[in-house]
Amino acid sequence: MKRSTSCEYCANYTYDEESESYYCDVSLDEDEYYRFISSGRKECPYYQSGDEYKIVRHQM
Repeated sequence: MKRSTSCEYCANYTYDEESESYYCDVSLDEDEYYRFISSGRKECPYYQSGDEYKIVRHQM
């Protein structure tokens, strides 16, 4: 599930120690996955910033 949004900075981008690789941890059913793949979007609608301090910096 890789689009132009940088997956490396997404909170859903999880490292699996067993396979020693990263994967997208968003749980989609078949219909949601099909809509996501077939859409013309250039950015992932499931992207969540992995920067846990983003909100704190915004409040300062």
